[in-house]
Amino acid sequence: MHVKPPASALHRAAASCRRLAEGWGGSPRALDVLTALGCLGLMALDLPGLAAADNSLSGPLAAAVLAAGCATLLVRRRMPWLSYVAALLFIGWLHELTLIQFALYSVGRYRGRRAGIVATVGFVGFALVLFCGVPGWPESRAETLSGFLSLVVPIGVLATAVGIAAYRHDLVGELTARRAESAVLQAVQQERTSVARDVHDFVGRELTLLTVRSEVLSVRARTTSYAKDFEELADTARRAHLVLNEIIVQRGERTSTPGVDGLAALARQSGQAGSPVRLAMDADAHALSPLRQAAVYRVVQECLTNAAKHAGGETVDVTIAADGPHLRIAVSNPLPARVPGRAPVSAGSGTASMSERVRSLGGTLTARRTQDAYEVVATLPLR
Repeated sequence: MHVKPPASALHRAAASCRRLAEGWGGSPRALDVLTALGCLGLMALDLPGLAAADNSLSGPLAAAVLAAGCATLLVRRRMPWLSYVAALLFIGWLHELTLIQFALYSVGRYRGRRAGIVATVGFVGFALVLFCGVPGWPESRAETLSGFLSLVVPIGVLATAVGIAAYRHDLVGELTARRAESAVLQAVQQERTSVARDVHDFVGRELTLLTVRSEVLSVRARTTSYAKDFEELADTARRAHLVLNEIIVQRGERTSTPGVDGLAALARQSGQAGSPVRLAMDADAHALSPLRQAAVYRVVQECLTNAAKHAGGETVDVTIAADGPHLRIAVSNPLPARVPGRAPVSAGSGTASMSERVRSLGGTLTARRTQDAYEVVATLPLR
């Protein structure tokens, strides 16, 4: 019986496959191909022994049979049991135990704990039946059985355990990714709701003023032919306000987002929290519509929150200035060397919510990290 290879050889082969796959872009298909080639390379060491032990296999035929068995690893993600069945066939026919180790890993890796345990128990039971129930299998039964129980079985169990651990790691990674995606979607939805509230507040206020003004003009012009027109205008504005209330449902008692006039207070709060702010703002910012001013405030607010998490104590530069037909908002903060300790809590959804609000108003937002600073740049149309 061919009791090959030791765990260290398998470990080195797997590490080599991973490095090569990463060099090819880390694609699953490339990793599967390299895994099959690695298994074939390890089994090729047994070609002389296979040809000598089994007269039905010549050297080229043995190589073809081993290659066919290793080819089942190409579909191990979708059909890991195919490699497992081929490995059992190799055990009974060729006394070859290399493929079963790859097959056990694949079953545990892509089918989970229960399937991995079943595959391992089946492999050990099948091999023991061959040892104890098939005459002349193998010739040196005691010596080979000892090597099987002391080397092959532990390696098989280890391969299954590693596969199951990788399977659970994938589940945790997928769950983390879905939670992050859900957090981003929730942040975007909250930002859309916030924009809707701001639309309701700002537009509703203007519609209210329009209604009141039209009613006043209607009273003043009641002796003229324009009185009816002013009354119809007031009714139209009133109906528009009602429709706005029906479409945009306010939730809770949350007030609308402040405009650029609230940035000074926001900067003072940040300074009191330990992150000083250098605020430079052109007068053009006050010419923005209320909705765009609210967007400027939210961008600066989120940037200052991030700076407090990742660059506490460093001065944050906030520049708001006209740049052609756009208003440019730039927030930059240094990134000090990481101090040992717990990382700051962050959902990673702030940039997504900022981008959603800016894009909804026809602007752009970019965030980039340099070697020693983090900068967010947003643009909004001035008109």
